[in-house]
Amino acid sequence: MVTVLSVGGSIVAPDTPDTEFIVQFASMIRDWLSQDESRKLILVIGGGGPARIYQKAYKTVAKDSNYIPEEADWIGITATRLNAQLLKAIFSDLCPQDVVYDPTKEQNFSGRILIAAGWKPGFSTDTDAVFLAEKFGAKTVINLSNIEKVFTDDPKTNPQAKPLDNITWKDFRQMVGDEWTPGKNTPFDPIASKKAEASSITVICAGGRNIENTRAILDGKDFIGTKIG
Repeated sequence: MVTVLSVGGSIVAPDTPDTEFIVQFASMIRDWLSQDESRKLILVIGGGGPARIYQKAYKTVAKDSNYIPEEADWIGITATRLNAQLLKAIFSDLCPQDVVYDPTKEQNFSGRILIAAGWKPGFSTDTDAVFLAEKFGAKTVINLSNIEKVFTDDPKTNPQAKPLDNITWKDFRQMVGDEWTPGKNTPFDPIASKKAEASSITVICAGGRNIENTRAILDGKDFIGTKIG
């Protein structure tokens, strides 16, 4: 049984690696896997603070006239790979495979954990997660970020925005649009959303820093978050 966790970089490395959180998260994951030998876990890791910091530096130095979105995307991808390599090292006894960069390639998933990072410009790690869910037959992607629930609108700019427990792919995709731009902040990115809908994959969006809540999702119990699909 394969479960896919898309872990936002802001959870692992809000600015620099959050070692206190990572210790607790790793302990929970190891305990969950130990409960059932058939369980396997794919962790797809985002870029977080390092991605934003370096993308901002590039934009500042390049100015608008020399700014190339694809270059900014590569900076973000490189940040995801650094964060993923950290998690790979931490779970090295359970993850014998190298970090996955291309989710479309065949993978020999012989361990208990497989770790993936950014692929190529035009795609976020959310999209990688959907590709891997398809490949290994997972019908749900658990998307952990700094957002506890999907709202009807941006609550930072609209005080009337309401949190949602459930939303259809049609309604969600109307909210987020169809285009991905580097550093775009949405609960689940537009390209990944389109692919997930086409593949009948459900996405659960939840706050990643609440480790007990993440465990509840993994255990199929009641949780705080939004189910899309």
